Amino acid sequence: MKKEIWLLGVLGLIMVVLLAILFFAPAKQNPQLVNNDIQITLPKANAEVSSPLKITGVVNGNGWSGFEGQVGTVKLLDDRFLEGKGQEMAFGILTATTDWMTLPTNFETVLNFPTNGAKSGTLIFYNENPSGDPSKLKTFSLPVKFSDNETTEVEVFFGNLALSSSSEQNECQRVYKTNRYIGETTAVAKAAIDELLKGVTDAERATGFFTSIPAGSKLNSISIVNGQARADFNAITESGGGSCSMAARVAQITQTLMQFPSVISVKLSVDGRTGDVIFQP
Repeated sequence: MKKEIWLLGVLGLIMVVLLAILFFAPAKQNPQLVNNDIQITLPKANAEVSSPLKITGVVNGNGWSGFEGQVGTVKLLDDRFLEGKGQEMAFGILTATTDWMTLPTNFETVLNFPTNGAKSGTLIFYNENPSGDPSKLKTFSLPVKFSDNETTEVEVFFGNLALSSSSEQNECQRVYKTNRYIGETTAVAKAAIDELLKGVTDAERATGFFTSIPAGSKLNSISIVNGQARADFNAITESGGGSCSMAARVAQITQTLMQFPSVISVKLSVDGRTGDVIFQP
């Protein structure tokens, strides 16, 4: 009888130890979602995302490092792409936000994209590989889910070095559209200008887009009265630059607002000041 009690006690102790190991041991992680050489802090794996999507992370070496201010690139593929039926939704450059020559290096980028009905997708990260040697190429994948929230497509206008020509007349005022996808809103004109003031994305810059509007520019207010869009900006918006830069700023803002059918003309002001002197050097 004592022997049976002793055996039951030993078995009970073993069970307690096993349960403790299972309880306190770290959960086993999917090796495809874990990589100490590149760590994605935003978004998390399988997180619900929408456009614009901000991506942040850090690279720690072993093939993941910086070169000329960037640490790699990222593509967003929809779930149908992986089946050979979908498309690449967005592309971004992983721009270093700390010293790119020193590890670890923080990075970020922003992706703009339409979901086009896709329910999920995959972010595929590529290391910076200036040599082009295929054996040095490294990738890292992160699955995401797309929010059911509706998005609105707006046009924003920038200069473009690849499309423009200095020989063309009024080249300073020549701007080109690019599309942004934002959360659904009734204040769509304000949202479009806010997107414009963010400047070009890394992907847009890679295809020649640039902005003449200074960083720190801010929209104070906007209203549409009898077909006229009245937009008031802070003083930074008209600071610096020569006459060509000023003309480009006016063109960027005007064309971004003129995309809306309710806008027939545009009147700009700075901190409430109006007149022909606005945005002049």
